[in-house]
Amino acid sequence: MNASIDGVVVAEASDADLITIEGNYYFPPSSLKAEAFSDSATPYTCPWKGVAQYHDITAAGSTHHDAAWSYPTPYPASFDRVGGDYSGYVAFDKRQVTVS
Repeated sequence: MNASIDGVVVAEASDADLITIEGNYYFPPSSLKAEAFSDSATPYTCPWKGVAQYHDITAAGSTHHDAAWSYPTPYPASFDRVGGDYSGYVAFDKRQVTVS
């Protein structure tokens, strides 16, 4: 499966390596094209997952604000609900990024 924006693949992983949470595919950190990502200052805390880190993605000369997010240090209690440790895994805004 891959995630692309403006025709540029920014993450690629096998289905077995992805974690699905609330209808979103979370890609492992090792699957990301790290040079395309930069941290955003947008704040958000999920009541059951913890503090999120939003990411801007730059591809094909354009920067897409808050196009992805992750939970660098999610609440450990959420691991049971999710089915595993998803620390640092990245999900994508479906309005900006195509996941297929």
